[in-house]
Order: sequence, then structure tokens, then C-alpha cells
Amino acid sequence: MRLLVIEDNRNLIANLFDYFEARGHTLDVAPDGITGLHLAGTQSYDAILLDWMLPRLEGPEVLRKLREEFRSEVPVIMLTARDELPDKIAGFRAGADDYLTKPFALPELEVRLEAVLARTHGRNPRKVLEVHDLQLDMSTFEAQRAGQVLHLYPACRKLLEVLMRASPAAVTRDQLEYALWGDEPPDGDMLRSHIYELRRAVDGPFDEKLLQTLPRVGYRLSAPAAGTAR
Repeated sequence: MRLLVIEDNRNLIANLFDYFEARGHTLDVAPDGITGLHLAGTQSYDAILLDWMLPRLEGPEVLRKLREEFRSEVPVIMLTARDELPDKIAGFRAGADDYLTKPFALPELEVRLEAVLARTHGRNPRKVLEVHDLQLDMSTFEAQRAGQVLHLYPACRKLLEVLMRASPAAVTRDQLEYALWGDEPPDGDMLRSHIYELRRAVDGPFDEKLLQTLPRVGYRLSAPAAGTAR
């Protein structure tokens, strides 16, 4: 799960990172509303954790712009010390999916995230990602294809997760580089090397090829078309 945390409390940010990264999730952070809105509107996230009192642009306005201007339906949980009923009503009317008052227990936040994702997607959050005969277990991070365990480096496993979550849609090179390195990609075309290793692991031993290169766009992971020999 990829989360965006729009929050300016450094201690809370550190606690969120420690808790969720230990469970295999990826977190990005924005310390103010303008930065948060930019990331939320230009990047792909499974959910957003949004503070109310933020520098530059307050949480409800970030949420309102995200819903109305960017037409985003990403699940949003507001995290705030404002616990009065009018505040909660304002948060939900701005477009929040849930509202959790500070201080809160991190396991409760985790459960609320799972519930929000279940409601949003009409099913329980996927613990196992599947594309055709390829599977990635998000609890063990084990990848298999046709029952055969795939041995992946951490970078390749992260690329596989991003591609599987997006499948059958394409993922741009910029999005993949951001998933691996954030705003500081290394010099040279390291992404190409990682894609090569991923393709060798996912497609090399199999007749049907799942990982596709889209020139001048990026990459896509999708099941072969019915009746297509690969």
C-alpha cells in the first residue's frame, strides 16, 4: 500500500513511518497543504492521511480541491485534534472518507484504512496481487508465477508491486522512478537495468509474456490477449 501523509507534526510523521513501513507499506510525506495537494494530484496513492491544521493550505481546502479540481476519488482519512461535531461534519462534507481525532492508536488507524479501502473498492484490501498466473503476496512479499517462486531483488519487487497494482494500465517511467527513489533518482538509466532483471524473472522461463514496454510512455503488466501466442 502506498500512502501519502500530509502532516507537519514531525513526531507523528516518524511514528507513522515506523509503524507502516515495518508492515511493508510505502509512505510519502508533505509538510504543508500546497505540497500535499501537488503530490496527491500528480501521483498515485492507495490512501491519504490528511491533517487539518496545515501551513499554506488547510486540510479541508486541500481535500475540497482534490475532489473538485483533480476529480480524485482516492480514500482520505483526516487526522486532527479538532473533535467537535461541526468540525467532523465539515471534514466529511469536504470529501473525507473517515475522520480520526488525535491522539489515536496506530492499530486503530490501520484498521480504519483497511475498512476505507474495502468500502472504496467493494472488497477487502488485496493481500495477494494477481495478474494472469502471476501472484505477489503482500504479507510475505513472495512472488510466484504458475506456482514457481520468483527470486526478486527488493527494487524489482517494488517495481512489480507498482505494475501489478496499476494493471492493466500503463505506468510511466517517471512514476516507476519515483516509486524507487522518490525525488532523487540516480544518475544513468538504472530503471532500465531493474526492468531487465524483473522481465528476466517474470517472463524469462515462460512462454506467455506479461511485461510490456510502451515506447516513450513506460511499462505495463497485463495478461496476454485471449488466443494470442507469445
